[in-house]
Amino acid sequence: MSKLDNNKKEKEESLLKTAYHLFIENGVSKTSVSDITKRAGVAKGTFYLYFKDKYDLRNRLVMRHSSKLFENAMAELEICKAELTFNERIIFIIDSILSQLEKNKPLLVFISKNLSWGVFKGSMELETNDRDENTFTEIYHQIISDAPSTLHDPEIMIYMIIEMVNSTCYSSMLHAEPVPFEQLKPHLYRCINDVIENFIV
Repeated sequence: MSKLDNNKKEKEESLLKTAYHLFIENGVSKTSVSDITKRAGVAKGTFYLYFKDKYDLRNRLVMRHSSKLFENAMAELEICKAELTFNERIIFIIDSILSQLEKNKPLLVFISKNLSWGVFKGSMELETNDRDENTFTEIYHQIISDAPSTLHDPEIMIYMIIEMVNSTCYSSMLHAEPVPFEQLKPHLYRCINDVIENFIV
């Protein structure tokens, strides 16, 4: 990589890291492009060389951090993958991701507030040079390729699981509402299993 390419990459990484901290501190809606560029120490025009707007940057961050969670979960899964059914593998991955988020509450808040099917689907369709986003796409396809041949509409299945996990875990993990998360887990995992079973014919 040339010195110019290195410089471009460093600026992009600086904008991503700076934006993440500002989004955690203030929320996306209360963070402006000017706030990001000022703290990152780059010209405002430089921002638009890498991102369309702050929401494009936010989506990149959601996918980057989500990818890391999935990557860690898949690494753990490899140890016991052969012993687990497809349903158990999906639940194992989700349990690993939720365990990671329990230890990182700011990331939990950021992802839960900003993850949507549109962001997820967009990452599947977008060619990118970001290794983490590519990793996320690879993991998604790996999960689907491991599914039983009788699985139908896997995209809808994944959509339903993501939405269910996202909507039920936030309050339970942060505020123990309606019950503490450890108490919610068995119910959540039974529901996930039921969703998967409904897509296997």
